[in-house]
Amino acid sequence: MPVRLLDPETIGKIAAGEVIERPMSVVKELIENSIDSGATRIAVELERGGSQLIRVTDDGAGMSADDMALAIERHATSKLSAFDDLETLRTLGFRGEALPSIGAVSRLGIRSREASSNVGAELELNFGRHTSLVKGSVPPGTSITVRELFGNVPARLKFLRQPSTESAYVSRLIGAYACLRSDIRWTLTVDGRRSLSTPGTGSDIDAALGVYGAELNDEILELSPLGDDARVPGVAVSGWVSSPRVTRSHRQNLFFFVNGRLIHHRS
Repeated sequence: MPVRLLDPETIGKIAAGEVIERPMSVVKELIENSIDSGATRIAVELERGGSQLIRVTDDGAGMSADDMALAIERHATSKLSAFDDLETLRTLGFRGEALPSIGAVSRLGIRSREASSNVGAELELNFGRHTSLVKGSVPPGTSITVRELFGNVPARLKFLRQPSTESAYVSRLIGAYACLRSDIRWTLTVDGRRSLSTPGTGSDIDAALGVYGAELNDEILELSPLGDDARVPGVAVSGWVSSPRVTRSHRQNLFFFVNGRLIHHRS
């Protein structure tokens, strides 16, 4: 077979596979965008484990119609302008790949309005093809809806687990971020049923109770370094651990964050 350039649609599908592995990947990208936007409320909705519908709604800074049109282009980002910016980056997202990657393998809808504007906009992307962008009356903040995830890549659908399992992956992810960002009010609704809710008070204990239930009350301990370990320049360590009475015999609810980023490590 001779060497040839791939068409844009094929390139988009391949690139999406590097960023979007399952519904949880979509949710992670979207909620991190919401956090970066300064949101104080983030609501996540799922249907059929996210394969049928994922919706993330926030009250963050929102986007203008012009920014929305750029946001679905690859490597378009408001987070940095040069490579050296990575040294001082404080946002979770920066690559400019999330929305175009999601849009390449789903029916993507975006509704957004900046708080300072009286008019918002709605955009639709149909498996990588931009179908519409219209201005209109939209609540402040951003709502992103993902339908028929991997609908144009049947092979990827076959690798997804049962909807209940995919929903559980998302629930654990939201629970982790809700405990990290207890200043944000989080909700998760699965197939029409509210499965998680936190008050957004800024209290880590309140967030943990909202995620893991009232049985954690009086069964959770704060971790903090002592002695010389507490005086390492430029380093701050904090955390929470539950008592053995409510500890589960697996690692599914062990979460580690470094500089606000969720870290996965087998050890």
